[in-house]
Amino acid sequence: MDPVSQLASAGTFRALKEPLAFLRALELLFAIFAFATCGGYSGGLRLSVDCVNKTDSDLSIDIAFAYPFRLHQVAFEVPTCEGKEREKLALTGDSSSSAEFFVTVAVFAFLYSLAATVVYIFYQNKYRENNRGPLIDFIVTVVFSFLWLVGSSAWAKGLSDVKVATDPKEVLLLMSACKQPSNKCMAIHSPVMSSLNTSVVFGFLNFILWAGNIWFVFKETGWHSSGQRYLPDPMEKHSSSYNQGRYHQDSYGSGGGYSQQESLGPASDEFGQQSGGPASFTNPI
Repeated sequence: MDPVSQLASAGTFRALKEPLAFLRALELLFAIFAFATCGGYSGGLRLSVDCVNKTDSDLSIDIAFAYPFRLHQVAFEVPTCEGKEREKLALTGDSSSSAEFFVTVAVFAFLYSLAATVVYIFYQNKYRENNRGPLIDFIVTVVFSFLWLVGSSAWAKGLSDVKVATDPKEVLLLMSACKQPSNKCMAIHSPVMSSLNTSVVFGFLNFILWAGNIWFVFKETGWHSSGQRYLPDPMEKHSSSYNQGRYHQDSYGSGGGYSQQESLGPASDEFGQQSGGPASFTNPI
């Protein structure tokens, strides 16, 4: 039997059924999808400039761009429709900072999720041996939750800028030949942004996963255990109130009986004195 089968038969992978390890495994997969859909992107658009003088026309102008989206460095040449002269242009904008930050967060989140999953599966006893492991895990989870939120929001704004800068209509406005009504400029092919849209979705999904996992990691720390230790037990509280009420009831019952006995004592004595004395009767005759 191979080592993987032995580990599976021994129940080592049973930890993946727990929410803590299961969410870590999901975070690992979603981090891969996040940086793969963003960091591996390459796209382009194709434009056409039809000049009045057909010999000056260029009906296939390809403009390619890719990650990290330093669009101001993407240069291309277009005809001016004034002889053979061509002008050199470049796209506008730079979204490299937000894109690189997003991919960096995704890569480090993947590495940490992979390491944490290995620890949960193979070193779970050492992980729970003291409070240091869960405490570090809790702090890192909170930090990555914040980084995913910031990175996804920044990249969503950066992607919006990329879409505007690579819009064929916006690019055609940069060409001097397209400002002349006699020339015909049109877009043949627009860039496909579906994978970049998917990366933003995976970014916010990662934030939801990491934020949701904070509670399960917190339950492993000593803070949660100490908090549970000082919480009042509802059964003990109910039993205490019941015993207290019973004590007051017994005290009231014994005090009432004693007072009643004291109040009846003199009355009975007085009654005994009145009825116990000899009755004197004088005969008037």
